[in-house]
Amino acid sequence: MDSTLIRCVNCRRTNRVPAVGDGVPKCGNCKAALPWIVDAGDGDFADIAEKASLPVLVDLWAVWCGPCRMVSPALEQVAQELAGRIKLVKVDIDKNPQIAARFHAQAVPTLLILDKGEVIARRTGAAPAPVLRDWVEQSTGLTPATKE
Repeated sequence: MDSTLIRCVNCRRTNRVPAVGDGVPKCGNCKAALPWIVDAGDGDFADIAEKASLPVLVDLWAVWCGPCRMVSPALEQVAQELAGRIKLVKVDIDKNPQIAARFHAQAVPTLLILDKGEVIARRTGAAPAPVLRDWVEQSTGLTPATKE
């Protein structure tokens, strides 16, 4: 399985975060929770997203999609703000048609929230980070954290 390099917001140290794992990724230096942002595909989606111990925000996107490019930084901001509380999994639907078909992605971006592999919320289209964060918190029952 792959891993992603994530810079800790707290101490700026770069950490390797695995795509699959239990618990919450933490900085090896200062122990702060790290945002969990990974790519998944048809072959590894089950291990990366469905078996995750945290609620999973799935971004079904495409390279050619303008709104997808607009929402991507907002999703990464939400993942950063909710570090240790959610996992962001990005899926390019053109490279992974089985996942696109499984979730009936008729438009992109399509955003899903999975809890133990079950879809608990869905929305289509781009939105600013505060709107997405509120949607994630309301959909998952997460208590709103202090907004910075």
